[in-house]
Amino acid sequence: MNSLLEDELNKKDKILKPDFSTKSGREFLAIYLYSKFKQILAYDKTSETPIFQYVSPDFMPKFTKRLIHNPEKHFLIGISGESASGKTTICNTIKLATERLNMPIEILSADNYFRDISALISKHGSFDKLLASGYDVDSPDNFDMEQLYNDLYELSQGNDVKIPQYLVNGTGIVIPNAIPKKAHKIIVVEGMATMYGKVADLFDIKLYIDIKQEIQEKWFLYRAQTSRNQNEENARKQLAYVREASKKYILPKKDNSDIILNGAASLDYFAQIIDYIYTITNNFSQTE
Repeated sequence: MNSLLEDELNKKDKILKPDFSTKSGREFLAIYLYSKFKQILAYDKTSETPIFQYVSPDFMPKFTKRLIHNPEKHFLIGISGESASGKTTICNTIKLATERLNMPIEILSADNYFRDISALISKHGSFDKLLASGYDVDSPDNFDMEQLYNDLYELSQGNDVKIPQYLVNGTGIVIPNAIPKKAHKIIVVEGMATMYGKVADLFDIKLYIDIKQEIQEKWFLYRAQTSRNQNEENARKQLAYVREASKKYILPKKDNSDIILNGAASLDYFAQIIDYIYTITNNFSQTE
């Protein structure tokens, strides 16, 4: 990807920047981005570990149509996938890359929209005992989907919001209006709830992070023991639960994604793709 980036930066005959406030300017940008995206996909196929596993045939036509006809709406990107597939890690890579490039992007986790289950946890004695009782924590019914939809809609219209915070310390407590989120031009949302109901229809790009089970297990156990204070026995029980939940709620939605990415691909390579996308959308001549 670095070779493509260098070629782009070293171009002597740059295209005159169109007026993106006009429909003709946005139509030009749509055609330009379409051609560059095909270039990225062609390059990715030659990579040692390609990151693009699948791209829906109607993704770019749908994306460019939205770009041309609804330019005022802020872009919403939904990132879903199984637990420990690399969703948060990819979001962190996006955050670091965009901060370095001074790109205005907001990132939020849909897991913060879990409903408060602190009373149920207290009743059963612990989160693990609640799961052992058969409680289906990952059911769409356990997310405040209406609040998630409303907050994302407001962000898409350019309005700042304050989202809830779900505490991942085993208490099941939710703090309302706890995390301020800015309505930047691009909003990235990660979590399984991005796939559910009418919320999924809000996204301009739906990404699914795919991962092999052996890698998922390694990442899940590491996270459980290092940042969630779980012993290995409880972590393995929870892994078995989330895999069953995935079969019911996540994997059936996989085919609705616009793009499926390899969660085990190099993060440096992914950051290079972000650099390239930023460059091609900003590397225009300002004068003839």
